[in-house]
Amino acid sequence: MTNRLVERYRQQARPALIQEFSLRNLMEAPRVQKVVVNVGVGAESAENAKVLDAAVNDLTIICGQKPVVTKARKSIANFKLREGRPIGVKVTLRGERMWAFLDRLMNVALPRVRDFRGVPTEGFDGRGNYTLGFREQLIFPEIEYDKIDKLRGFEVTIVTSARNDEQGRRLLQLLGMPFKKGQG
Repeated sequence: MTNRLVERYRQQARPALIQEFSLRNLMEAPRVQKVVVNVGVGAESAENAKVLDAAVNDLTIICGQKPVVTKARKSIANFKLREGRPIGVKVTLRGERMWAFLDRLMNVALPRVRDFRGVPTEGFDGRGNYTLGFREQLIFPEIEYDKIDKLRGFEVTIVTSARNDEQGRRLLQLLGMPFKKGQG
């Protein structure tokens, strides 16, 4: 079973990208390589071990894949951080799960954001990758309000094979990413 977003990419987005950027063959067309979903809990996990478990649980429900725990690379006294302590969780999605997640993000979760007028175009990194931050995990319908311990922000990074921001933005636009009007 192929995802409708995969079909949209193959039949509409890829041919349009090849034509717009006058690329020579199919393999040059920008594509989505992976999606990384990241939740930071910071020093809070040192005081309460359940915080990390709750973040792992939320991310597992949202992504359908068990996240890995990220640890602090160095100690920072001002943030009460010690090297090696768990400070967050992340999931790297590829293939079928990646496409299913992107589909749910663009068509289900983003329209549920309060006062949503489109995603900002400032989230590009110069190499065609796009990062988008959220204030709460409740935008995904799989998360039940009664079962969460607290609202937790997270970020989604969409890694593409685009050479620059212009190609990355156009790829996401053609896939259905709702950018703010007047931008992108």
